[in-house]
Amino acid sequence: MGSRTPAIFVGHGAPTIALDADKGAPLARLAGSFDRPDAILVVSAHWTAPRATLGAVETLPLIYDFQGFPEALSRVRWPAPGAPELAGRVRELLGGDADEASGRGLDHGVWTPLVWMYPNADVPVLQLAMPAGASYAELYALGQRLAPLRDERVLIVGSGNLTHNLRRVDFSEREPPPAWAADFDAWAADVLTRWDVEALLDAPARAPEFRTNHPTDEHLRPLLVVAGAAGHGRPEVSFPVTGFEFGSLSRRAVRLDG
Repeated sequence: MGSRTPAIFVGHGAPTIALDADKGAPLARLAGSFDRPDAILVVSAHWTAPRATLGAVETLPLIYDFQGFPEALSRVRWPAPGAPELAGRVRELLGGDADEASGRGLDHGVWTPLVWMYPNADVPVLQLAMPAGASYAELYALGQRLAPLRDERVLIVGSGNLTHNLRRVDFSEREPPPAWAADFDAWAADVLTRWDVEALLDAPARAPEFRTNHPTDEHLRPLLVVAGAAGHGRPEVSFPVTGFEFGSLSRRAVRLDG
């Protein structure tokens, strides 16, 4: 793999991943497969704002933005340091075109995977909200503006899911993934492997069963930012986590190197 810090997309799935050592283990292995970053910038499916917006640059209580899950989830603590220096650098890269939400803690799209990747909560973390209503091309361009961070030992993480239709999940997990989910997951893997950016940016029109997989597409959007963070060359693409949970939720993680 290249010497630059990779950019990664992780499928965070249900919040219960934070309590599931079996599902957390591949994420821990992923974090151990490259040099420890100096800071982490996360784009989560669970935060959009009118413009690109930076979260807190100090440690705040986590956001438990879910209902109906085990009480133990609300007792998870992960007090990662804030990243004020990274916030300043992101503002610079975005030309000052970023708002601030100084009182907002990290949502579950951030902490549920990172509790396994960096369990000691000792790497500074900054969250960046995606601009609401941005096109896929605009999200990709946002990632391109952030790409220099990868040469500065910053890990750029997109957190969402390649397939995400909560009305069609199977919590019994007795059945194999349905064709509409498996086909979409395979299509995305193929497009990324071939690095067909044009197809990726046109996913709503080209991907199989797009609206079945994404009745709303907030869980796919972080992937566009991560793809842009590959920069202007063709990255080395790998998939350190694959498979499905709850029937149709893809667990696929995407790693971009080089």
